Amino acid sequence: MGSKAVQDRGTVWDPLRKAWVARTPEEEVRQWFIGVLNTRLNVPMHMMMSEVAMKFGEKSYRADIVVFGRDTNPVMIVECKNRSVTLDRSVLEQALRYDMALGVEYIVITSGEATFAFRSGGERFVRLASLPDWSEMCGAGER
Repeated sequence: MGSKAVQDRGTVWDPLRKAWVARTPEEEVRQWFIGVLNTRLNVPMHMMMSEVAMKFGEKSYRADIVVFGRDTNPVMIVECKNRSVTLDRSVLEQALRYDMALGVEYIVITSGEATFAFRSGGERFVRLASLPDWSEMCGAGER
């Protein structure tokens, strides 16, 4: 069945995994933010992946969304939480653990109700006032 909207109330189409996935509160936030990345921040669909598995040492992790630059290196990690979750230090620390494996320039945490973006500032990440678009993520926005 080709419809990319809603197969039934229990599933939602993930354009990155190209599959119907269980509709959970967190998945709804993930799908909403994929749309934000694509339509507002101009990230091409083929430069994103969802549910990205990675290892750091003996630990296995799974990032909600990873954005890749033109050189196909990861540039952003997005951690999605459902709308009822408060975005606190523990959520940011979760995304920072993923960064240990991927070494990205940007981290975003979102609940759909609130969204915070951070950029690597050497030894730490600095909070940004706004989300960078893809050209900025890829370095084209730097002067």
